[in-house]
Amino acid sequence: MSVPGIHLKGGEHGVVLIHGLTGSPFELKPLARALHRNGFTVRAPCLAGHGTSLEDLKQTSWQDWYGTVRDTCAEMATECSTISVAGLCMGALLALWLAAEERNKVRAVAALSTTLFYDGWSLPWYRFLLPISYLPPIRYFYAYEERPPYGVKDVRMRQEVEAAIKGGGLAYSHFPSHAMHELFKLIRTVKRSLPLVTAPTIILHALEDDVASIRNAEYVEQHIGATHVRKVLLPDTYHMLTLDLQKQRVAQETVDFFRAVGSE
Repeated sequence: MSVPGIHLKGGEHGVVLIHGLTGSPFELKPLARALHRNGFTVRAPCLAGHGTSLEDLKQTSWQDWYGTVRDTCAEMATECSTISVAGLCMGALLALWLAAEERNKVRAVAALSTTLFYDGWSLPWYRFLLPISYLPPIRYFYAYEERPPYGVKDVRMRQEVEAAIKGGGLAYSHFPSHAMHELFKLIRTVKRSLPLVTAPTIILHALEDDVASIRNAEYVEQHIGATHVRKVLLPDTYHMLTLDLQKQRVAQETVDFFRAVGSE
């Protein structure tokens, strides 16, 4: 059984929310609810290959993941006159790619914990192997395992995330080499396309991000084509901004930004 997406009907300003690699809409629920409470229509799909099994994920490409986002954006356009997009981790990459491809449709972007470089403090010393993990012989035995702190500083929430990962339904426990290979292809694509992103963009990133350092936020800020850019560096939180100790501020920053841009 696959994990269902989120669809909360609200006003004419719709927001597409995009989860990260091996994740699910579960990680976006607090943000989705906050947006909906503030009058937005929200859709958060479960990306292709996610929410079922690792074998399904191994059969998908980054274009398949993006296809889910593109289709959701098209569905949103049937019920909303304004569309913004927000993504977490790999979801931020897909959000930026959507904004580059659909410049006439995307009103604003929220890039949360954008991951262009895996350079966080919690990653193992052999992280330099990640970009080449699909090459033989590495691909035959390598799968990067999720491990504490799971991107979460809040101890109670970390326990919930760990339970979700071990349960296998809401999140996967490993990043298979095929998925890592596709992720790095997406990263290269997004880096090239950042100058094409002209929609107003808010960049939210943790100062203590355990997966991707603030270098990632700075790279987006320096290379994006948008002239209206707000960067917010958050203390007291790790990578999973939508679930961690600063989730309320993250939600409020996103709501305020989308509301302001939508009224222009």
